[in-house]
Amino acid sequence: MKYMRICLRRSAILIGAWLVLCMVIGVVATEWALHPWRRTVTPEAEAQARAIATRNHAELTEVAVTASDGAILRGWSIRPLHGNRDAVILLHGVADNRMGMIGYAELLLRHGYAVLLPDARRHGTSGGDLATYGIKEADDIRRWFNWIQQSETPRCIDGLGNSMGAAQLLESLPAAPGFCAVVVESPFANFREASYDRLAERLGAGAWLGRTLLRPVVETGFLYARWKYKVDLEQASPENAVAASSVPVLLIHGLKDTNLPPRHSEMILAHSRTRIPAVEFWEPAEAKHTGAAAAEPEEFERRVIGWFESHNTVRVVSDRR
Repeated sequence: MKYMRICLRRSAILIGAWLVLCMVIGVVATEWALHPWRRTVTPEAEAQARAIATRNHAELTEVAVTASDGAILRGWSIRPLHGNRDAVILLHGVADNRMGMIGYAELLLRHGYAVLLPDARRHGTSGGDLATYGIKEADDIRRWFNWIQQSETPRCIDGLGNSMGAAQLLESLPAAPGFCAVVVESPFANFREASYDRLAERLGAGAWLGRTLLRPVVETGFLYARWKYKVDLEQASPENAVAASSVPVLLIHGLKDTNLPPRHSEMILAHSRTRIPAVEFWEPAEAKHTGAAAAEPEEFERRVIGWFESHNTVRVVSDRR
């Protein structure tokens, strides 16, 4: 009996210590997620972008919009002198900036598309105190949509996003329903599932570890974000946004992606099954996280340009909210 009490006491101490450790990790991880490292746009990067614009007979302009909370969001507009009358908004991943999408911009410029490369809030040279993974960024993207609609009057506005930018683009679709079509690579289905995966990845395990032993970390992080910053990360849900939208979506997710496994895009597809074939899915076998263009460049170009061209009927909806 005494031995059992000792075992129970030690177990309670271990469990308590584990929960305290999880709470600490949850707070630290949430602070990092909401305040990612800021990669600045250097003069050398701008010179590279201008060289790409010149090479493709296009003009690069620094542009800005004001977000609903007063944050100034900045980016580049690159417009071909003789384009195809369509435009694409390009959205980068976490802890990156607009230069992360410059390769895609050059691909699109070669096909006559005007491109807009914004820095996400709390990234690059854009303002904003927090990165919220689509919660605030959905309206930011709507404002960029309205800017390009009013400034350049394109026939179609499309979207292309990677990782965090992919998720944010999908979350913006109900707010900016006028997109003709979007292409997203390596999005997360919802922020909770992404949290399970990212925690487990750092320990070389599967999402099951995040859902079980590491679950207190995630729960602490979500509670902490709501308490300190009034940000409900449960609302970051691309799968729900896609299900509520009629915009055609091409999902791309490499089978070798260990950062955000392909099941995230599979979840988005399953959640939107009533919309098929408005949502299509490509899983390049050798691609890692956001690596489809590197793994299969010709097929990537064929699918992305083909997707935009097949949905180039005018859908632009005026939104002056």
